[in-house]
Amino acid sequence: MSKMCEGRVAVVTGAGRGIGREHALSLASQGAKVVVNDLGGNVDGSGGDLSPAQQVVEEIKGMGGQAVANGDDISSWEGAQRLINTAVETFGDINIVVNNAGILRDRMLTNMTEEEWDAVIKVHLKGTFGPSRWAAAYWREQSKAGKEVYGRIINTTSVSGIYGNLGQTNYGAAKAGIASFTIIAALELARFGVTVNAVAPVALTRMTEGLGAAPETDEEREMRSPRWIAPIVTWLAGSEAGHVTGRVFEASGQTLAIAEGWHRGPSTSPVDDPTKVGSIVAGLLKDARPNAGMDGRDGSYPQNTLNKK
Repeated sequence: MSKMCEGRVAVVTGAGRGIGREHALSLASQGAKVVVNDLGGNVDGSGGDLSPAQQVVEEIKGMGGQAVANGDDISSWEGAQRLINTAVETFGDINIVVNNAGILRDRMLTNMTEEEWDAVIKVHLKGTFGPSRWAAAYWREQSKAGKEVYGRIINTTSVSGIYGNLGQTNYGAAKAGIASFTIIAALELARFGVTVNAVAPVALTRMTEGLGAAPETDEEREMRSPRWIAPIVTWLAGSEAGHVTGRVFEASGQTLAIAEGWHRGPSTSPVDDPTKVGSIVAGLLKDARPNAGMDGRDGSYPQNTLNKK
């Protein structure tokens, strides 16, 4: 039985630890040659050490696979280009881009600094744009040359971005932007035969271990293992998923779901008198679904903390 990513070349950013490591190992187990990208920095993005990426490379080689470590900064234009070039120069092609790298600088809006905002937006949003853009340019040139294109982009959004979480306006804004980026890029790249999807993972990693209550039992730890995220990402990277694009999936040890995104809700005729808007909006709100909470359900926490008067 052939493997779903046999002979494909994949790039995984932030692949030295946690969710990214699981992606890299899973893709390799399904036959992909993997560029393991990781700066090896701290959760807030400071520092750097290539050894985590190199360790994952050694794990892949120990499985009989092929991999190479890369320490480029994917939030820089040049670094993103070098990353994609590394795949092409080392393995002769680029087929799969998994944009997973991220940092946290959590703070309530009233206390957030400009640097905390900029750093998170740069790593998550620009760090998704850069590798995607350079890979897309490569696939466009292949298409122009009459070559068959096999392209997959799998981005990493978050329930904090698509549903909303306290203390994460920077992170949530970046992740919501990634979800929108995914939908639009899917529309633009379809003509080249490229699919673009995103996954909102829920897992216990270095980045999330300080958020919420720590798991107390082995069963709880298993449900929050990052290993539950890799199967959907690996499947989206494979040939079976060629018909799936522009979708956002939520994945965890408890669920695999599709996040359905914004849809127009209750509506009415245009209003040209501001004094009449209040009563009309009250009717619309009465008929509208409440915003989803962090579990994706209508009106759950933290949405239920809002004053609804």
